[in-house]
Amino acid sequence: MEKKKVVIGMSGGVDSSVAAWLLKEQGYDVIGVTMQIWQDEENAVQEENGGCCGLSAVEDARRVAGQLGIPYYVMNFKREFQTNVIDYFIGEYLNGRTPNPCIACNRYVKWESLLRRSLAIGADYIATGHYARVEQLPGGRYALRKSVTAAKDQTYALYNLTQEQLSRTLMPVGAYTKEEIRAMAEQLGLQVAHKKDSQEICFIPDHDYARFIEESGNPVPPEGNFVDEEGNVLGRHKGIIHYTIGQRKGLNLSMGHPVFVTAIRPETNEVVIGTGQDVFTDRLRCGNLNWMAMDGLNGGEARVTAKIRYSHKGAPCLVRDLGDGTAECMFDEPQRAVTPGQAVVFYQGDYVAGGGTILPFAK
Repeated sequence: MEKKKVVIGMSGGVDSSVAAWLLKEQGYDVIGVTMQIWQDEENAVQEENGGCCGLSAVEDARRVAGQLGIPYYVMNFKREFQTNVIDYFIGEYLNGRTPNPCIACNRYVKWESLLRRSLAIGADYIATGHYARVEQLPGGRYALRKSVTAAKDQTYALYNLTQEQLSRTLMPVGAYTKEEIRAMAEQLGLQVAHKKDSQEICFIPDHDYARFIEESGNPVPPEGNFVDEEGNVLGRHKGIIHYTIGQRKGLNLSMGHPVFVTAIRPETNEVVIGTGQDVFTDRLRCGNLNWMAMDGLNGGEARVTAKIRYSHKGAPCLVRDLGDGTAECMFDEPQRAVTPGQAVVFYQGDYVAGGGTILPFAK
């Protein structure tokens, strides 16, 4: 019987390197691919920041592919990355929201674009080194299941993959802990066995988001007023792209007590300031919904555990269909810093039920 062909996205890191080896061990015909999406930095910058997509990543991935004896290619996805990740990232900040570029990159570049090209060259599947598991449920739907190691679980950032994408995705690393993956890499003699994990946003290695946006050539919102909930002016802010919900540092307001950003109003160019208690809310509204283990709410409601950011432990809530393509989450207890633009991901046990993008609060 002919081997099933799988294209694995290789970042040059330990996870995707071991994933490639695991797939080969499982009997697949494995082809390694590095996605060229953001490769204009100097090598030194990429090495220092552990960038998942830089020039050093190509060198490391090519070396690993050679050791494993698998074909290796570099595919150029710069145009797709610019449109679906960078332009989206900048646009969200300009509109007073806090984006999650890694989620957009996963959905539209690492899956949609890579899968399309992989199928075109005769592949049956694509694979990655993410800590998550793909399973087909008894009803036939595909869903992500949390990895065996909660510390590294990456299902949150993958919630918006489609059923078609999941049906053609392999994630062999999700069945192991990070320590086990590093140990395998060491036994295989891979030089990347102890390479540090890539950092959050590969295209902003210095984490200065505001400067990146200012240098992008887009018109940037000017300075404006800090206001309280009633609209009283408290001071001047540097421009809304410098702020996010829950932020305390860098406000330079002398109020006699700790204050936080509680809302951003792009239509009036105002940043709303409140107390620590004002940063908590027991509900949110979300749109751009994608469903996995569940086939949608279909006008009803469901009990789920919701994560409102990657590092959030998750909190029990009731999610209900609002009938206009959006849903409302009502948490059992108030949650801190619910941030428009970020993802809310719903879990039922170990499985991703679905998720969406947190919408700005109604005025």
